[in-house]
Amino acid sequence: MVRATGKSAAVYERLKADIESLRLRPGAKLSEVQLGEELGASRTPVREAIRRLAGEGLVDFVPGEVARVATISLGGVRALFEFRMLLEPEAAASVTRAGAADERVLVPFRELLTRLEEFDATFSTLDTAEQTRSYQEFYDISESFDQAVIAACRNPYLARTIRDLRGQTARLRRISHSGPRRMLTSLEEHRAMLRAIVQGDAPAAEAAGRHHLAQTQNALIESLTSQDLTTGAEFQVDIAG
Repeated sequence: MVRATGKSAAVYERLKADIESLRLRPGAKLSEVQLGEELGASRTPVREAIRRLAGEGLVDFVPGEVARVATISLGGVRALFEFRMLLEPEAAASVTRAGAADERVLVPFRELLTRLEEFDATFSTLDTAEQTRSYQEFYDISESFDQAVIAACRNPYLARTIRDLRGQTARLRRISHSGPRRMLTSLEEHRAMLRAIVQGDAPAAEAAGRHHLAQTQNALIESLTSQDLTTGAEFQVDIAG
């Protein structure tokens, strides 16, 4: 049940989390009546939450029609990553330069590098089932890295634009890290980015960020194509464009 106070915000947070985690699959119908019953909310806060999510590109909403979780197109993925490659490597370089001028900027990145090293050491000792269950910890580390870059970026327009894309990138991360092989290569990519930032090497941080995005895009397209073939209509993937 959603609390009576701040109901619209609570419904929004719940739906956004369900979309990002893929509990609500691309193409899934969003019935205001059904969601209201499940969340203990009237139709008004549910409708407001859906409209807000539509503004972020996570929901396809047409007044008078049934809203749906936004589908994922390969053309859309390519366009998103083309845009991200213009933004995020530069943000990583900006943070690195800021850290070289002020050691305090580097504190969260040093902590994340330590967390990543500890996770890597533990992950290799787990069996397959335990490794799968530990994915969430890596998601948390990679999300913390992205948030640390946003927080430390000295260009507020750049930081805000990257932040506004977080809803789109969060659910794609779940798809791209669909197996241990990709997760481990992503771990190495994050290690390279963190080390470059901590060592004050802005060109290396920028290059590592660009490499990570390129590899993530490739893994994502491969995963989307595979899931489209194996799960049929349940996971709607628009391959146009």
